[in-house]
Amino acid sequence: MNILGTLQLGLIYSVLALGIFITFRVMNMPDLTVDGSFTLGLSVSAMLTIQGMPLLGLFLGFLCGAAAGAITGFLQTKAGILPLLSGILTMIGLYSINLLVMKGSPNVSLLQTNTVFSQVQKWLPDINKDIVKLCIILLLCLLCLLILVWFFKTGLGLQVRATGSNAAMVRASSINADTTKILSVSIANGLVGLSGGVLAQYQGYADINSGAGIIVVGLASVIIGEVILRKPSILIGLMAAAVGAVIYRFLIALALYANFFPAYMLRFVSAIIVAVTLSAPKIREIYQNSKLKRRH
Repeated sequence: MNILGTLQLGLIYSVLALGIFITFRVMNMPDLTVDGSFTLGLSVSAMLTIQGMPLLGLFLGFLCGAAAGAITGFLQTKAGILPLLSGILTMIGLYSINLLVMKGSPNVSLLQTNTVFSQVQKWLPDINKDIVKLCIILLLCLLCLLILVWFFKTGLGLQVRATGSNAAMVRASSINADTTKILSVSIANGLVGLSGGVLAQYQGYADINSGAGIIVVGLASVIIGEVILRKPSILIGLMAAAVGAVIYRFLIALALYANFFPAYMLRFVSAIIVAVTLSAPKIREIYQNSKLKRRH
């Protein structure tokens, strides 16, 4: 099992998990936009990398993901469409947009192209390339984590958290809950797009189907992290999501290494992990009630 490679992938998906945490836990809403915004960030990053601008590709990958999230937020708040349906609509529309970005091609190769990783490697020729990649991804993940922790302690960040807890109370306090919802979904999908952008340059190609089922990966990461680290604060919750992504990748790598199941069953296994973890409180309640009944 490639431990270093698995850790690198886990940290890339940690950025994705931070975005999923915002919509799933902070705002308490389902958002399927991520399947499209992940591929959008991936495709934008890939195309700009081909043109010799890999760093700009990551930045615009974030911005484009955020724009996709803003559209979903607008459909929810201003058009009155249900959160789940608005995410699906945006995701469907993004499939065509992603193909447009990739100039109609379902996949784009970045082989023999300078990426952020290869550029930094040129500055540090004496250091192993895998160590360089790990350091870059780790720094990016830590930077995103620190910015989010800072943001959620600002006045605007507290408004976002309050909107997720009780939107009616926020409106009664003369705070524009629609704006905070749009902002939160934008930030979340911006992080998802950034994760996709980093992945494109890391793996050396972009594929139109890379985002299929990525919501399951994000949810599995968040939930696994919460099992390991309880979330009494926003800091612990964000850390749990990031750590959960790394643990998830190691679980998948371990299962593949041990030949428990073929590679094409990964998404199915991820769905099972999410379903079991989400239903754990209910299963525990049923078990405790059955024990009480047996005693009586």
